[in-house]
Amino acid sequence: MATGIEPASQSGPTGVHDASRAAIPARHLRTDRWWLAPAGTAAGLLAFVVYSTWRAFANADYYHAPYVSPFYSPCLADNCHTMRGGPNWALFGSWWGLSPALLILIFPLGFRLTCYYYRKAYYRGFWASPPACAVAEPHRKYTGETRFPLILQNVHRYFFYFAVLVAGILTYDTVLTFRDDHYRWGHMGLGSLIFLANIGLIWAYTLSCHSCRHIVGGRLRHFSKHPVRYRLWGWVSKLNARHMLLAWSSLISVALADFYVFLLASGAFEDPRFF
Repeated sequence: MATGIEPASQSGPTGVHDASRAAIPARHLRTDRWWLAPAGTAAGLLAFVVYSTWRAFANADYYHAPYVSPFYSPCLADNCHTMRGGPNWALFGSWWGLSPALLILIFPLGFRLTCYYYRKAYYRGFWASPPACAVAEPHRKYTGETRFPLILQNVHRYFFYFAVLVAGILTYDTVLTFRDDHYRWGHMGLGSLIFLANIGLIWAYTLSCHSCRHIVGGRLRHFSKHPVRYRLWGWVSKLNARHMLLAWSSLISVALADFYVFLLASGAFEDPRFF
């Protein structure tokens, strides 16, 4: 499968050894541990992929009243059992026999996979394209995102709308955590705070997206004629400056929220209730 990145050819000098390069024997002149950043990025992303894959296919321990794992919400099939008074949308009915999480994760996964920051992260961490600044990539040539499958990165702007929808549903789930086991309002547990922090980070990451910034303030000739959009664009731009931090923070928080529900559902301990 073509990736737009081709391995170095053995037929002649290419890439860092191309004839157009300055006559420097070393592949680069960096003396610091430049490899730590791409190695750490690859390790972090790989850890999340392994964990989320396990949880997505587990099809168990994803609900403990009043918490439902963000990996499994919303429930779109009959085999998604949350026992919350019938909130399942059951759009896929009873014929869906696999884990219901597989119906949901494609949308946040597609949004993150095509995210501008995550592209940089896994291009460098996994494909070494390039591995770091001032370090040449070990590929014969790079065609950018102009060929399949990398050209599919352009669907990021459309995944943004699905990401907003998913964030809205997770917000609803977060509101429901302020109930007790009998669905009475005015209660709060440790899980409520975890879900609240998670949804805050998810919204911050989603709104810091470059596509969101363009939707809010793009294609305008005069900001002075659109003061409201200009103010919104300013807010989104401030979030956009922290896009990398929010990307990692929300990735960790959604995994922690799921893991907390798993611990409760598996009987590891009971959720501490504050009131």
